[in-house]
Amino acid sequence: MSTTTALALAEEIGERLKQARLNRNLTQSEVATLAGVARKTVLNAEKGKVQLEVFIALLMALDLTEQLDLFLPKQQISPLQLAKLQGKQRQRASGQRRNTNEEQTSW
Repeated sequence: MSTTTALALAEEIGERLKQARLNRNLTQSEVATLAGVARKTVLNAEKGKVQLEVFIALLMALDLTEQLDLFLPKQQISPLQLAKLQGKQRQRASGQRRNTNEEQTSW
C-alpha cells in the first residue's frame, strides 16, 4: 500500500488541475467565470483544497469531465454482492394455481 498521504494526493491533483488550465491558456479568473465560482476558489483548488462539487465544476470548465472515467472507473457489482442482493432464487416452477372452490367436487 502506498505511503502517500491524502494531503499530498490532493496537492498533486491541484497541480494537475493548474497545468490543465495553463495548457488551455486560461487565467484563473477565466476558469472561475466558466465554472461559476470565485477566482480564489480556483486558486484554492490548484492548491488541493476544494470541495468535490467545485472540483467537478472546474473540470467541466476545462472540458475534462471525460477524464473522470479514467480517474475513477465505474465499479461493477461483484458476483458475491449480486448473489447477496438477490437472496434465494427460485429453483423450479410451481405450476398454475387453481381456485380452491373449483377443485372441491361434490359426491
